[in-house]
Amino acid sequence: MTGFMTGRRSIALLTALAFGYAFLYLPIVILIVYSFNDSRLVTVWSHASLRWYAALLENGQMLEAAWLSLRIAAVSATVSAALGTAAAFALQRLKPFFAQRGYEALALMPLIVPEVLIGLSMLLLFVVLGDTIGWPERGATTIMLAHASFGMAYATVVIRARLTQLDPALDEAAAILGATPWRTFRRVTLPLLAPAIAAGWLLSFTLSLDDVVVASFVTGPGASTLPIVVFSSVRLGVSPQINALATVIVILVSILIVTATLMTRTGRRV
Repeated sequence: MTGFMTGRRSIALLTALAFGYAFLYLPIVILIVYSFNDSRLVTVWSHASLRWYAALLENGQMLEAAWLSLRIAAVSATVSAALGTAAAFALQRLKPFFAQRGYEALALMPLIVPEVLIGLSMLLLFVVLGDTIGWPERGATTIMLAHASFGMAYATVVIRARLTQLDPALDEAAAILGATPWRTFRRVTLPLLAPAIAAGWLLSFTLSLDDVVVASFVTGPGASTLPIVVFSSVRLGVSPQINALATVIVILVSILIVTATLMTRTGRRV
């Protein structure tokens, strides 16, 4: 009787799990299928075609916004990975210092603070800085700085998790053999942390690439990222080009996430 009840419970849990995943991913699958639809109506199937992918390649506004988003994401992810590495070392390897808990909370706060509050606070900061010192001018630079501010938190979590698994005796052995702290970091610690740093970079890159809330607060004239352009165009009606663009983004983000996961697993085996 107990085995029968356990089996029924397992079936119920698997059914609920299947419905949950279907609710999350079935709309994405439908969007990908309809990206190959030849009809101008996004809800009416005509026949399979690559028409809207070709039209997307001829859309200068979309391509320019995509190139801007890629540049911003690459720079902000690099800054996030560098700051995340420094923050992870400060939290994990340094001796306990004054207000360490407060520093840790500040470093990880962007993980739980709503994006609307992050965007609004960044906007106020940039306005005050612009009025005080005349920098930065609102545009691509402010978007990059805003993205780096919350991307650093995600990179810190990933890199710190890997850092906790490294044996401090490796650094001590290198020091005994005559290596300077910088040489030890460059030749011993950094290679072991490389998969986690790369995973943090890819995660920050993905978050920056699809952000629309924070970017809409801190952007300026002539600096519209791809998510902002898409969001603005959807207000006037969904174009089949959006389905094609969304399919490309889903594939790109999926590749980045899988790559980051594989890098993290590889780092754990080292």
